[in-house]
Amino acid sequence: MKYSLIIPVFNRPEEVEELLQSLTWQTFTDMEVVVVEDGSSIPCEDVVKRYAGKLDVKYFKKPNSGPGPSRNFGAAHSQGEFLIILDSDVVVPPGYLAAVEDELKQSPCDAFGGPDRAHESFTPMQKAINYSMTSFFTTGGIRGGRKQMDRKFYPRSFNMGIRASLYHQLGGFSPMRFGEDIDLSLRIYESGARCRLFPEAWVWHKRRTDLKKFFKQVHNSGIARINLMKRHPGSLKPVHLLPALFTVATFALLALTAASLAVAAIGGLSLAAMEKPGCATGPVCTTFAGILGASVFLAPLAAFCLLILTDSSLRNRSLHIGALSVKASFIQLIGYGTGFLRAWWLRCVRGRNEELQAFRHTFYQ
Repeated sequence: MKYSLIIPVFNRPEEVEELLQSLTWQTFTDMEVVVVEDGSSIPCEDVVKRYAGKLDVKYFKKPNSGPGPSRNFGAAHSQGEFLIILDSDVVVPPGYLAAVEDELKQSPCDAFGGPDRAHESFTPMQKAINYSMTSFFTTGGIRGGRKQMDRKFYPRSFNMGIRASLYHQLGGFSPMRFGEDIDLSLRIYESGARCRLFPEAWVWHKRRTDLKKFFKQVHNSGIARINLMKRHPGSLKPVHLLPALFTVATFALLALTAASLAVAAIGGLSLAAMEKPGCATGPVCTTFAGILGASVFLAPLAAFCLLILTDSSLRNRSLHIGALSVKASFIQLIGYGTGFLRAWWLRCVRGRNEELQAFRHTFYQ
């Protein structure tokens, strides 16, 4: 058997239904599907049973341990030459496996991954979040695409393939709750194996459905980057610092704006008290200077908002999605940046040795 598709799932039977349905459309069919129920209170067993006659599908239940150990469990019960790891919230187009097969025939490698896209049926918020996670302007290029912000491609667990023998040689995913896919990708490169981006092996990825859940995800990702740096010295690249720099710059500009307006207001009131009756030149000039200063400080943020609004609106053909993308982009950058800075302070400055995490028990809620 060529491919084993491993799908860990936690309380998402509707998503598993959509994913399994999309797998029945594949034009290349030399595959098995391994679904691992990770301690769900809302199981998908009945959903999987409905596809037993349409797919070579296996279903397993296990206590909750997180996605990494669940993928390892599925890998231990698979038989394919290559393992393909998919998140339960993706849907694959009919030519997905055929694209993987074509890439491997043209240029064999040991590990690979593909990009993600937003389906037309996704909600405006899902499309906005997808934009923020894939746009070059929000460092989304580091996740994989034709325009790489890092010279190496690091497969992510929503769409990751690896030769089964290499997977077992490396011990699969680590117990890390967050960043475990990048940890495996780094170990793939450290082993000397060849890893590639397959641009045409893309998936539709739903991601989070609201900004609160999205913030939790990216905040955890920022923390994970410092944990990964501790596990893999030298893995931190300049591009990984950009969200933290954006976060610091944003709060600094907002603070300067507030200070400028406050000084203008206080100065204007003081001058007004000292001015002769009928003469308001001093207060007006002071107020105008404060507003001008505030405008200067806000200009970079306004320019960034306009850039995101324009680019996303054109890409999604919707001004509404463009406006939502501005919010999602700030959440993506500041959520990741604050997580990164939090972990940097605790692990690099304060010297805590244990790996950090946040929102562990509410991550999937």
